[in-house]
Amino acid sequence: MSQLNQREGQVEFTVGTAFYNRESKLARDLGVLAASVYRRETGSLRVLDAMAGCGVRALRYWRESEADWVWANEGNPEVGEIVGLNLQSAIASGCAKVTHQDANRVFFECYQHKDYYDLVDVDSFGSPMPYLSTALWATKIGGLLYLTSTDGRTATGHLPQGSLKVYGAFARAHPAAHEQGLRLMLGAVQQCAAQKGLGIEPVFSLFSGQIYRVMVRLRAKPALTERNYGFLGYCHGCGEYRVVGWRKLGREICACCGRALTLSGPMWLGSLHNRAELEKMQTLAQNPKILQFLDLFRAEADLPPYFYTLGEIGRRGKIDVPARSRILEALRDRGYRATPTHINAQALKTDAPLKTCLEVARLCSST
Repeated sequence: MSQLNQREGQVEFTVGTAFYNRESKLARDLGVLAASVYRRETGSLRVLDAMAGCGVRALRYWRESEADWVWANEGNPEVGEIVGLNLQSAIASGCAKVTHQDANRVFFECYQHKDYYDLVDVDSFGSPMPYLSTALWATKIGGLLYLTSTDGRTATGHLPQGSLKVYGAFARAHPAAHEQGLRLMLGAVQQCAAQKGLGIEPVFSLFSGQIYRVMVRLRAKPALTERNYGFLGYCHGCGEYRVVGWRKLGREICACCGRALTLSGPMWLGSLHNRAELEKMQTLAQNPKILQFLDLFRAEADLPPYFYTLGEIGRRGKIDVPARSRILEALRDRGYRATPTHINAQALKTDAPLKTCLEVARLCSST
């Protein structure tokens, strides 16, 4: 057994043959921050890491978020020695345990014994949907549920029949499809919670390195409405988007060119992030990169559920695209809200229509 030879955050650990994705550090950083905020506000924190991998995430929740108890479950018993080594301090302190069960079995066990957790982390490979309903059973009302999806082709509309099977939604391809992936996950967890008479509220939503991560807070009252759960229409003719409600299905056409809109959904149409929660996380964050992401999250939180890429603006405007910062400044000067988005480094989110973005980009390009 190799000794502790890796470092992330404030902890040292080893990987060996266990799963560890270095590129997911940002998602773990944000999870630890949100958990820390929860611990400070409630005075206690119990974490269930249902798919622990090498155990570094569970270790960070214990050490950095000061979790009172951590249950690290890793379905592969062959890496049990590695997980145990990484969590040996927490186990010795009576603050952690390690098991090797199917995640659904763990969630059922929690429900059966009314052993509900403040934070349930489901870092699955592929879609989280096979674990969604049971994961809600293990989550405390008011607690946090942190979900992962790595199934980008399904979420971005390249496999629409697959999205129908996985999410109960029809996903179509368009320039803002990566945001669609986050919204499909949020919509699915909200609809599943509504079946149980519960509601959800996004804390933050992250797309990074082809991985989708959403953290939601479980609420006691249903929150599903026609305003926050519906469809996104995209016009392949002019490139414009429109939110489409259930009562207008089959009747929506593009106001610009009269073409029928291509619909994706149903999906979450509300805010991607909770600004108040982000501000609390910022008070604890010290890493400049994390602070930058939290700033972006705050700016884009409640803007429309899509973005415009610079490439699309250049193609449709038939121009050499000026610097994004100039377009953003010009849109703000006209009274629109406009910001970069963390989802795509070559895109912008705004409440301005695409027609205005093209006009502004042409003016910026000519001066």
